[in-house]
Amino acid sequence: MAENKTETKTVMLTIKQAAALVDGLTEFRVRELCKSGELPCFRAGKKYLINKEILHKFLLGELSVG
Repeated sequence: MAENKTETKTVMLTIKQAAALVDGLTEFRVRELCKSGELPCFRAGKKYLINKEILHKFLLGELSVG
């Protein structure tokens, strides 16, 4: 029998994609949050990549960076 495995994919967003998810959130603001370290992310070349789940937690105030 085949096993029922649940795989969770990690979804990474660019600054443009992250800003498009939230009305009123600009690419500039997302970039500033990344640069300041307020929003956890990492750089891949010249691009910032943001974990979608972490972005949601950050926006809901469930994430404390420190």
